[in-house]
Amino acid sequence: MSRFVVLLRGVNVGKGNKVPMAEVRAALESLGHHQVRTLLNSGNAVFSSTTRSTTKLASAIAKAVEERFGVVTPVIVKSAAELEAIVKNNPFPSPESEHSRFLVAFALDSAKLLELHGLSSLLQPGERFAVNEHAAYLHCAGGLLQSKVGEAILGRAGRSVTTRNWATVLKLLTLAREGAT
Repeated sequence: MSRFVVLLRGVNVGKGNKVPMAEVRAALESLGHHQVRTLLNSGNAVFSSTTRSTTKLASAIAKAVEERFGVVTPVIVKSAAELEAIVKNNPFPSPESEHSRFLVAFALDSAKLLELHGLSSLLQPGERFAVNEHAAYLHCAGGLLQSKVGEAILGRAGRSVTTRNWATVLKLLTLAREGAT
């Protein structure tokens, strides 16, 4: 069995898109996945599966989320190996005190990530931004709320991606490693 991370975009934020994480865990188990663990209340889970295709996994999970909760949202699935590479290839290593100011954007389709390159023109002094086929990385020295790139990724320009701060990415990697067989 392989280990995977699932990231739901925009759930349990504000009043809309309520998706109880205990029920997400149950939904993943009902799809035949094992060693399911959720993290925080923002659409993060780690699981083991015999299915190897992240595209098929994302499609099945998106269908389950829509059927069970009435929520239509991008669902991104990454293998534990992909997440490991995303962490390893971080172009902006930063101290723990900066982890909340450092976002990673994920997409199921690398072309959607590469579309974010155009946001570089919005960078402000002290910000760093890099995009590759696996992830986009944004360090907001002045904080996410002051970042025009961050605002764009969280808004319209990032509709097909989802972001997590660096602390959450590292916690997901730890969970993915814990269940590896």
